Amino acid sequence: MGRMRRIWQPEIFYHVTMRGNNRQNIFLEDGDFALFFRALHYTHEKYPFTIIAYCIMNNHYHLLIRSSTAPLSKVMVLINKRYSEYFKRKHNYFGQLYETRFFASMASDPISLLNISSYIHQNPIRTATAKIHKMEDYRYSSYQYYAYQAKSPHSFINTRLLPTIIHKHPEIIAENYCSYCENFRLEEEKSPFSQFSLT
Repeated sequence: MGRMRRIWQPEIFYHVTMRGNNRQNIFLEDGDFALFFRALHYTHEKYPFTIIAYCIMNNHYHLLIRSSTAPLSKVMVLINKRYSEYFKRKHNYFGQLYETRFFASMASDPISLLNISSYIHQNPIRTATAKIHKMEDYRYSSYQYYAYQAKSPHSFINTRLLPTIIHKHPEIIAENYCSYCENFRLEEEKSPFSQFSLT
């Protein structure tokens, strides 16, 4: 039986997660994170996309991404293929780098965008041993741009959308996006992300 065809809606953001085979590390040093962004830039030139939240951990990564011109599967296949080629060439690595195809779930409403982005940004402080004390101190996450109100050097990163949701929805009890993000609490037993260990 063939694989089920992935659904793609160009106006929707998707939470994408990719993990290393057998949960092995796929980012071994600082240069690997830079290579991943090279893969993102390479793909963006061919199939423009927008990312509003990301976090790159040692053995997996998260993207909150929208691809409006090409199917998301085409975008992700190229990103992962390009990074795998970089990684294997640099580290003289042979074998399967990724565990399986990427996981993707829709963020179909504003609250979902807030919750998923908060989950993504909390990754570095929710590991068994926290990598940092404050989310804005983690170098490989988009949260730094929100916390310091700084523009990302990457053209495909948009940090304007999430803060506007707070202002447009007065029922949300949060002073601003960072406040929402830092106070977000994941209900582990109900989480659609529970299959992805934060390690």
